[in-house]
Formats: sequence, structure tokens, C-alpha cells
Amino acid sequence: MAFSNLGNWQQQAHQLLLQGNYIQAASLYEQAIIAQPDNISHYWYLGLMLLLQEKEAEAQMTWFSVMAEGEPEQIELWTVQLIQVLKTEAQRREAISDNSVAWLIRQHIREINPGAINNLLQLILLAIKLETFTGEELNSLGVVEIFQSSELQDLDDQLLMQVLERVLDVAPLHPSSLEFATACIPYVKEPYVFIDLLIVTSVKIAYSDQKAALAARFLELALQFEPVSPEVVIQLTSFYQDAGEYFQGIEMAKFCYSLLPKLAQKVFANHLIIRGLMVAAGEYWSEAVAVFQRHESLLQSLFAAEDKSLDLTTVIRLFSSTYFLPYFRDDLKNNRRLQNQVAEICQFNIKSYSGDRYSQYPPRSLEQQTNNLDRPLKIGYVSHCLKRHSVGWIARWLFKYHDRDRFQTYAYLINAQKRQDPLQEWYVNQVNKAYKFGLEAAEVADQIYQDEIDILVDLDSITLDVISEITSLKPAPIQVTWLGWDASGIPAVDYFIVDPYVLPETAQQEYSETLWRLPKTYLAVDGFEIGVPTLRRDRLEIPQDAIIYFSSQMGFKRHPDTVRLQMKILKQVPNSYFLIKGSAEQNSLKSFFIKIAESEGISSDRLRFLPDVAFEEIHRANLGIADIVLDTYPYNGATTTLETLWMGIPLVTKVGEQFASRNSYTMMMNVGVTEGIAWTDEEYIDWGVQLGKDAALRQKIAGKLRQSRQTSPLWNAEQFTREMETAFQQMWTRYIQN
Repeated sequence: MAFSNLGNWQQQAHQLLLQGNYIQAASLYEQAIIAQPDNISHYWYLGLMLLLQEKEAEAQMTWFSVMAEGEPEQIELWTVQLIQVLKTEAQRREAISDNSVAWLIRQHIREINPGAINNLLQLILLAIKLETFTGEELNSLGVVEIFQSSELQDLDDQLLMQVLERVLDVAPLHPSSLEFATACIPYVKEPYVFIDLLIVTSVKIAYSDQKAALAARFLELALQFEPVSPEVVIQLTSFYQDAGEYFQGIEMAKFCYSLLPKLAQKVFANHLIIRGLMVAAGEYWSEAVAVFQRHESLLQSLFAAEDKSLDLTTVIRLFSSTYFLPYFRDDLKNNRRLQNQVAEICQFNIKSYSGDRYSQYPPRSLEQQTNNLDRPLKIGYVSHCLKRHSVGWIARWLFKYHDRDRFQTYAYLINAQKRQDPLQEWYVNQVNKAYKFGLEAAEVADQIYQDEIDILVDLDSITLDVISEITSLKPAPIQVTWLGWDASGIPAVDYFIVDPYVLPETAQQEYSETLWRLPKTYLAVDGFEIGVPTLRRDRLEIPQDAIIYFSSQMGFKRHPDTVRLQMKILKQVPNSYFLIKGSAEQNSLKSFFIKIAESEGISSDRLRFLPDVAFEEIHRANLGIADIVLDTYPYNGATTTLETLWMGIPLVTKVGEQFASRNSYTMMMNVGVTEGIAWTDEEYIDWGVQLGKDAALRQKIAGKLRQSRQTSPLWNAEQFTREMETAFQQMWTRYIQN
């Protein structure tokens, strides 16, 4: 072949490359080298053709045999030329999504120039596309080290942000990802893009991966650019509090309150302060009461405002702003009034923002509703708690015993996409159809409507704002709240499932929902799994003949008035000890209890503070060390009470007006035990003292509790399921008739 017309043969070689005929293309370049041995570029292309034939050693020999004969200045120039040849082909491969070949070529660019940062970033991007990226590549490629040790003049900042976004999407939990994000800071050209990326990433880490502390570390990077960003401060507040970084959580919440100017925003920020103080528990009670009083004032101002139009983000956050009402006081009328008014404002705004979506959820026609009246009802359950969680442990029995011939069940698992949880997977396998969603309410509501759910059961109430947004959109004709916190007060929710005891007879006038009273109990379980106990009296330095009182609750529920009653009990029962367990800031919790104990003349030597255990089964087994469990008030135990009664341990509880202060009452009534039910402070103390001093009475109650396993509606989940199904059927019939 003659090479007088270089353009023709080079065009032919390029066509052979595009066709994948690397052997013939290589032959052309070999002939070109013979004809023009001084044209160095021919060697670069020949090596590329050999590389594409998977002859990597021959390709490298072709390139480096030329390099070995050059002077330093030539080698530097030739290296630039060779890299450009390889880079051009790598970019072509990337454009046609031939990522494995592009990755191979860029690996050879890396061998030639290990510090070419843009090439390394492209390698990371390709590894992500090939689904081989683990996060370790940030170290093995030396990317973080290069960022930390060099001033990078030729860095492609748009490529950097693209790679950072993908890294944080696929491997946010790898330690190198945080190091990489930190190393990127000096090269950020658009801070708001960087901050938005950190917010999105940290929210996923905190709520999908349940790593609040790591989420905080990521979001703290944003403070270097925008130390007074309200969104950053709001998210950081929650992360600190969820991570147990209590003091930072309180201070950040106060900072948030100072930043947010609008009334509704201040309501939410004030709620965050209360949350921080209550999560930390103990010593902060007096301050929490003062902030709570301010909270009521803020809410009243919000209700009195003429214009109740709010931005959507504020609305979503406002749903949970009344969460702590029942922890401070047992006041059914005023607590429900505040809750109902907040929920009404929220739904009004949700409806305003979602006008088009509301029109997408028109009520089904009567013909659609009545078509095939014998068909199974479609029951949808929406929750973020169908996992190893109190709601998850209790609700599973309803799912187990549902009549599959009469009911089709659907589960809408919120914030479940990345969660690995055996109980969650159990739920998935129990229903006709299960969905794992993130935190997008509209997506969930659309699916519920498309599935033509007849009755939607909300198990979370206001404990997750996404759930409140979903029920406000009204994707199902009948919506019901069960379990959870209490009724949400959202006008679009039709029913709140209760029983004869958990709310007083006059409670209906305080609820916007219709109270649907089941005949005996609003929940039931067949029992609990019990593990191997880890508590022993000798290890706790408690005598064998001592009386042990026990209380296991989160810090939210530690009301000082109730703790004072518990200390009065302890004072009247010689040789008694109090075991205290529950999530809170431990130093604060200890100081809180010890101060009250000492004010009542009780030595701190009689108090024992227990750490959390890894599994619920162990916690239940450890209850066996107790002689008596002392319940909290005004917010009772719920799952903890069920576990106590199942373990056959006497319980002292004070009964109030509100749902939260009557949970233990309904459970004790349903197991046939009235000993320990108190209606006043004096009765609470009397029962605690009597049970501590009277071993025969404790044995009598334990016998009743053992017998109740065979007779009580509380331990008959199958019968309870039939009663729930009857309620569902009656709700549907009423809906059709109306």
C-alpha cells in the first residue's frame, strides 16, 4: 500500500476501528510505521488497536519502546500525545455507553499518568456505571490523597460535582465518601449545588440508612459555605437529636428558632427545641415546660392569623408540631383542640398545593363501588413502622390472621427502600402486594389510588409527616387510624379505632374522626418471643431478698411528678431498689432521678440505671428480674405494658383522660387485673407500696396473668382480627349506603 495520501488510509483505519475490526486497523498502522518510522503517532494508534484486541502487554511494549528512545523533552510531549489518543477513544466509548472498554482505556491512561485527576474521576464514574464501585476506589486510586495534597489547576469542577453526586448516591456510608466530600470543598465553584447535594445525601443517610451521626457529619460541611442556612440548621438539629448528640441538638434548635422569621416556621422550630429537651430528658424539664408554654402561645397566634396560607415545606413540618402535648399533660379537651386545629390548617394547605392531584383522586362511582359486592375488600396499610418497632411487633398478628378469602391486603412501607429488617420482610410476604417507598408522599398516594384500596389504615398518625401528607390527599374512600400515637385530627381521616376503655365515653366530642369502638380491646397479640436474660441481682449488687421496681421507657415519658410518686413508693418499702432503663442522655437522666430521689430522702444507692440491649427478646427476658413495674404518666407504656403483663409481672399505672394515659388501663382490664390501677396520685403510691410489701398479692396477680393467656382477649389475636374485619366490613357498608 502506498502512503502518499495519508488522509485516505487514516480514514480507512478509523472506519475499521468503528466497525470493531481492530486486526485490520492494526495492520494499516504497522504498514504506516514501516513507511513513516519517524511519525510517532502511528505507534500510539497501533498500541490502541492491540489494546482493543486485549493484547495489553503488546500495546504497552509498543508505546514504551518508543518512549525509551526519546529525550526528556520528547518523552513529555509524546506522553501528552499518547494520552490524548487514548482519551479521545475513551470519550467515544463513553458516548456510546461502552463503559467496560472505556474503563480499560482509562486504566492505561492512569498507568501513564497516575495523577491525572480528571481521568481518575472518570474511572470512578465508570466503575459506578459498571456497578463495581464499592467506595474503596477513592483510596486505591489515590483520589482523596491527591485532593488533599495538591492544588489542582486543570480540575473539571462540573465533572467533580457529577462524580461526588454519584458517589454519595451509591456509597454514602463508606468512610472514604465523607473524606472525598470534605476534600472537594476547596474546589466547589457553585456552593448552593454542593449544599443541596449534602442535604439530599444526609437526609437519606439519616432516615433510610438510620445513621444520624454520619448524616450530621456530612451536613456540617455545608456550614463552611452557609452557616445560617435555615434548611441546613433544621436538618442538623434533627440529626444531632436522633444521634444522641443531645447538647448540640438543643443548641442548634435554639439557633434555628432565632433564624426563622415566620410564625408557622417558629412553631416548628419551637417544636424542635422541645424535642431536643425531651429527648435529652431529665435536667431540662423546667426549661421544657417554659418552651412548651411558649409553644401554646405560638399555636394560638397561628390559629388567630387571618391568612393561613403556608409554604408547602412548612406545612409538612407543622403536622408533627403537637407531638409532645400528651407528654406534658393529661388534658384531653385542650390537647385534642390544638391537634385538630393544626391538622385542619395542614390539610387546607395540602389541598391548595395539590389541587390537580385532588382532581386525580375522584370518588369512585356508585357502580364501581357496588360492582361485585361479594368481592374481597382491599385493605391498605401504610406505615414506616412495619419492622422491628413497637408497632411492627403488635400489628403482625392482624396480618397473620387476616381472612385471605374476604380481604386483600396491601402494605405501603414508607422509608423502607434500603432497610434490611427480618420483620419487614415478614410483612412483605404476608400481604397480596407490598411496596417499598422512600419519603415521597405523592408517589405513595398515587399507588394507593391506582390499587383501588377500599380502606386505608394509617398505623403512624403524626409520628411521620409523610404519612400525614398521604392521608391528607385522601387516596382511599375510607381512611382509618389504628395504633400509632393517637388520632391525627386530619379531616380526611374518617375513623379512629379504640375500645371501651382506652378513651372515656365522652371523648367523641373532642375528636374530628369518628371513634370506632371495638367490643373489648383495640389491639391484641398472641404473645412475644423471649430471649436469654442478661440481668442478674448479684451483678447489680442487689440482695436476693430485695424488692425490685422496674421502669423501662424513653426519656420523653419521664415526667417529674410521676418520678416523685415513684420515689415516695420506694421510701415506704424497705430494702427496695429501682431499675431505670430507656433512651435518653444518661448523665442528665441520672442527675434528674437522683435529685428527685434525694429530695424525697432516698439514697442514690437504691437506683440502678440500665443500658439498652441489642434485641427486644433480651429486653423482655430482663423484665423477669422485676417484682413490680411502675408505669409512666401522663404518657403510659404501650408495648412495654403488653410485655410486662405477658411476663406475668404486676404493674402500677395511673389512669387519665387521654389516649396516651389509658393504654395500660385497657390492657389490665382486658387481662382481668384491677390490682394496680390507680385514679389518683395517692392510689398510685398505695398500690406501689402494697405490691412491694405483699408477696402473696404479687403471686396472686402473677397467677391471674398466667391464666389470662388462656382466656383474655388481649392474648387472642385471631379473635381480635375477626372483630377488626367485622369493623372494616361495617365501615364499607356504611360508606356504600351513604
